[in-house]
Amino acid sequence: MAHTHLISADELKALQASGAPLMVFDCSAELGNPAKADEMFAARRIVGAVQAHLERDLSAHDPAHAINGGRHPLPTREHFAAWLTAMGFNNAMQAVVYDRNGANYCGRLWWMLKWMGHDAVAVLDGGLQAWEAAGGAVESGPAPAPAAPGNFVLKTPLRRLVQTDEVVQGLGRDTQTLIDARGAPRFRGDTEPLDPIAGHIPGALNRPFTDNLGADGRFKPREQLKAEFDALLAGRDAAGVVHHCGSGVSAVPNVLAMELAGYAPAGLYAGSWSEWSRTPGLPAARG
Repeated sequence: MAHTHLISADELKALQASGAPLMVFDCSAELGNPAKADEMFAARRIVGAVQAHLERDLSAHDPAHAINGGRHPLPTREHFAAWLTAMGFNNAMQAVVYDRNGANYCGRLWWMLKWMGHDAVAVLDGGLQAWEAAGGAVESGPAPAPAAPGNFVLKTPLRRLVQTDEVVQGLGRDTQTLIDARGAPRFRGDTEPLDPIAGHIPGALNRPFTDNLGADGRFKPREQLKAEFDALLAGRDAAGVVHHCGSGVSAVPNVLAMELAGYAPAGLYAGSWSEWSRTPGLPAARG
């Protein structure tokens, strides 16, 4: 049975022991410090893990391969499929993604694989910390040599990408509910360390992505997540939800949490505030 949302450390151990086709991706990162990802990967990682670097692999800074704007543009599906193939991945594999950053970065790859049409991808609940606490094996040192190429074939997208024009068209309509995953000070516009304008998209609701985790670093129980999202939506139609954040990365824990709570998959505005705030003429709200 495929794991499609979360996988526990013990479940991953059992999967490894079973010999089932599997690839584990380390997505650890530090925003604004791309070199830190390489340092963390070399210092400690799950045995056999492949690195998925936020800037090099999960974003496309060459406009020829990007499909949206902002600080972390998504690569085209074809370009990313080629990277997966080069890493040795194929459609028969279970993917497990993790980080050591509260699921902030690994959710990006979880969503991207769904968007590629690959359903068998799960976030390691609790990340590297939970793995080590459960006695999972780790290794260190330089990245291993690339595996033999795989054969990843694109399938119909399983998640919905939303672009700026669609968000603009939905402003002020009850068919669209925007949920912003940034921390409250950035959402309110009290501070903006990364993007040119402070504030948020008018009408957006705020749910910091960290609200999805308990004190142990794992996702909260389904019933608690459901109650919290019900309270946030306050009767709004969940089918119209579009998640976003600063650059489309930390919004994904909210996407995942809503699905864990039992909602149908929601849209992701991957360009997020970093694209919105760089697009001339678009409104911004504060408070």
